[in-house]
Amino acid sequence: MILLLLQLFWTFFLIGLFGFGGGYAMLSMIQGEVVGHYHWMTMGQFTDIVAVSQSTPGPIGINSATYVGYTALVNAGYSPAWGIMGSFLATFAVVLPSFILMLLISKFLLKYRNHPSVENVFSGLRPAVVGLLLAAALLLMNRENFSSLSENPWRFCLSIFLFLFAFIGQKVYRLGPILIILLCGFAGIILGL
Repeated sequence: MILLLLQLFWTFFLIGLFGFGGGYAMLSMIQGEVVGHYHWMTMGQFTDIVAVSQSTPGPIGINSATYVGYTALVNAGYSPAWGIMGSFLATFAVVLPSFILMLLISKFLLKYRNHPSVENVFSGLRPAVVGLLLAAALLLMNRENFSSLSENPWRFCLSIFLFLFAFIGQKVYRLGPILIILLCGFAGIILGL
């Protein structure tokens, strides 16, 4: 169990350290580690965690770390009390690098923010953040969210329609995200997704 807790802490510490671009950019990193590398949970469980993390208050990266920490220990056969310890540890680990970096950066950024090297660093980070956000979007386009054409054609076509509705509604008609979520949720209830 101690090994699992240390792996959990180190994994989320590294994700917090290198997860530039916020929580959505962290999702592909979290998925790669907890589903692909350590096998702490299935892809279906991870998709559920992402859905819950999006619907609860707070940053999605931190919420995901909290739920993954709990689920990893419970899936390993430990009690829910140890799951709570895992969620605390993962949450602390993902926040710790940002806290330390902000303390260090705040001292120097105001003094050197117009320095060419600092501007070049931020110019290099911008495309990386866009790439991480795109990876997070592609990560969520899976069978658990969209079904498949051969498995359930009705659900697959409806999922594609709702995806396009949300994308066009936000991009073209500038509908707010809350309205889009409510409309798509209502459509899911009515159409029995």
